[in-house]
Amino acid sequence: MFFNFEMQSTFKYMKVKFILPALTEAKSPYWRPVKYSLFPPLGLATLASWLSDNDETTIQDEHVEEIDLNDEPDLVVIQVYITNAYRAYNIADHYRKKNCYVILGGLHVTSLPEEAMTHADSIFIGPGEDTFPAFLKDFKNKSPKKKYVSLQRSIVGIPPVRRDLIKRHLYLVPNSIVVSRGCPHHCDFCYKDAFFNSKKSFYTQLVDEALAEIDRLPGKHLYFLDDHLLGNQKFASELFEGMKGMGRVFQGASTIDAILRSKLIEKAADAGLRSLFIGFETLSESNLKSSNKKQNLGRDYQQAIRVVQELGIMINGSFVFGLDDDDKDVFKRTVDWGVQMGITTSTYHVLTPYPGTKLFDNYEKEGRILTRNWDLYDTRNVVFKTKNLSPQELKAGYDYAYKEFYSWNNIWKAGTAHDSIKYKLKHLIYAGGWKKFEPLWNFIIKTKQLNNMLPLLEAILSKVSPEKESKKMPEIVSNLSVSVVKN
Repeated sequence: MFFNFEMQSTFKYMKVKFILPALTEAKSPYWRPVKYSLFPPLGLATLASWLSDNDETTIQDEHVEEIDLNDEPDLVVIQVYITNAYRAYNIADHYRKKNCYVILGGLHVTSLPEEAMTHADSIFIGPGEDTFPAFLKDFKNKSPKKKYVSLQRSIVGIPPVRRDLIKRHLYLVPNSIVVSRGCPHHCDFCYKDAFFNSKKSFYTQLVDEALAEIDRLPGKHLYFLDDHLLGNQKFASELFEGMKGMGRVFQGASTIDAILRSKLIEKAADAGLRSLFIGFETLSESNLKSSNKKQNLGRDYQQAIRVVQELGIMINGSFVFGLDDDDKDVFKRTVDWGVQMGITTSTYHVLTPYPGTKLFDNYEKEGRILTRNWDLYDTRNVVFKTKNLSPQELKAGYDYAYKEFYSWNNIWKAGTAHDSIKYKLKHLIYAGGWKKFEPLWNFIIKTKQLNNMLPLLEAILSKVSPEKESKKMPEIVSNLSVSVVKN
């Protein structure tokens, strides 16, 4: 199936549709609507910034709205992850039958370009900051290439994100932002590492451009979606210095190594960092070595946690189960450790060998890949031959970890690991609110009131001085209680 340019008029102005198809897990029994209503599709809004103001442009995110498939845009841009690949291909095929020009890009396309190519008029390998503008020029000249490969790795001087296309009311965290690309580390199981393979794998905006983007965002709360916000010490230091006095509260991600090797985390806290995603991944040194997680080797996890929590920053810990050194006790051991350390929230994953990663290549050579059904590559299912655990034990242990860590008993125990009443309460509200009020979240989403929860999130994340502690925190608890009772 080929696009017929003869049926199209000159592309002076275009009708362009950007689509993020729903991940398979978003439609599964595990689906938590609030989890898939957190962040808007920022990558698509970034690509849209290269279009003309006169182009008719829309972004549709199937996680928060039904996709209208009855239209006939000139150009359809679809972002493909591994567990939305089949859905993305179906949508792409649908639009190609209508003689709409379809392009596919994203992590899965970069990993398996030959697979994606059969469903697209053009595919994009790697980031799109250099390739998408080149494609638009070719497309308007009616001479687009079949494949575009990212060669220039820079986000200096890119146009501002088209935030006017984002339906803010449908997201809990509309103020998401990315000021860098990639990660300086190269873990064997990392899906995103393959996306930046062969060229520069970590680079940042200019500080002034990042600050200007922050200035455009309303309210107080920000969520940095960067893989490693502290990855470039000079950039991060200047960014946090520029953010001081803005009155922002923000969340982001870092490594153990970055927390321990400088005072950068203190600067982040002064600028408003209140919650940090940390990839602990495993408590086993052997697992760290086998997965090339060098940045965690020999690092004192407890010291890093202590540094972060003393700054009033909550921790979201990430853990992977199924590495070769894991045994039947790893699930309880990991949960108990997280509770003991006072970690506020935990994210657990079943080890998943994504195509394009070193882990996948190794397992394929060893004959350990069990299936190529990409719908199962959701970090909830076991798709490879395990060693010390059976697939059933691994899946059951994963389910156990979530259930146990987020039991009211363990939420309370983890909260008591903190010294001050303020942070005990913050822990209880944040962890409990995230996992224990599902009917309330579902009601809020259904009534399109999700964005109205932002003031509560900002209040929970805000740093409260000791003298205000007794007034502010009970007020937050009271507001949350009223919301639960009403709904």
